[in-house]
Amino acid sequence: MPIRTFRPYTPGVRQASVADFAEITRSEPEKSLTSYKHRRKGRNNLGRITCRHRGGGHKRLYRKIDFKRDKLGMTAEVLSIEYDPNRNARISLVQYEDGEKRYIITPVGLKVGQTIVAGPDSPIEVGNALPLANMPLGTTVHNIELVAGRGAQMARSAGSGAEVVAKEGNYVTLKLPSTEVRKVRKECMATIGSVGNSEHRNLSLGKAGRKRWLGRRPEVRGSVMNPVDHPHGGGEGRAPIGRSGPVTPWGKPALGRKTRDKRKASTKLIVRRRRKSSKRGRGGRNA
Repeated sequence: MPIRTFRPYTPGVRQASVADFAEITRSEPEKSLTSYKHRRKGRNNLGRITCRHRGGGHKRLYRKIDFKRDKLGMTAEVLSIEYDPNRNARISLVQYEDGEKRYIITPVGLKVGQTIVAGPDSPIEVGNALPLANMPLGTTVHNIELVAGRGAQMARSAGSGAEVVAKEGNYVTLKLPSTEVRKVRKECMATIGSVGNSEHRNLSLGKAGRKRWLGRRPEVRGSVMNPVDHPHGGGEGRAPIGRSGPVTPWGKPALGRKTRDKRKASTKLIVRRRRKSSKRGRGGRNA
């Protein structure tokens, strides 16, 4: 996916870059596979804001994606590759032998007219879905189930893919995109290949307005607030935090604090935790 840049004829496009959408073959979604998407705007069931800086954005239709791949043994032809406003990956419209149409996440290398199939005896080809037990070691997979039959939950975003590194007993060991190594039940389904549109991470929005189109409202650094509004606030000029480390607006440690529940049952399936990021949060110590 090449990236387009612009001549700086306005300040908004000086730093902006966009995808060229060369792989898109259809502009309108399949109507039977769309539904209305209620946007929560950061509110919980009581209508109270529980996640700040959300709201607005362009209206969207939700595309129903087949994360289960449960039509086993039935081949499907790829009809088109489409844009999905609800995710950073592209989606493909496929039609099965019985005439049913479904959307799937588009992996790297999947082309219009190609045939895919799901099932334990499927060939090891891009776009085919198999149980992890049937995957050769070293295979790159995406759309990985955590519970058999529930549908894919891991490695679904643009450019992501996990590697099958070992098989032992009832579990298959995967190296995830986060560098975490964990075990997954061998009967869980996964799709061969890595998710396409990997250049998405290199896009630059270029202006605040594009962030608003995506449903994100402005953020304000705590260091420029008053003390009544944020623990980092107050002082003359650019004052330091005045604490041992950065905190949230409610005084809890931020930037690097582990939030995973240690009592989670799946902790015993993690062979090696993910590598810690070396990058600090936006704004450094004055965030």
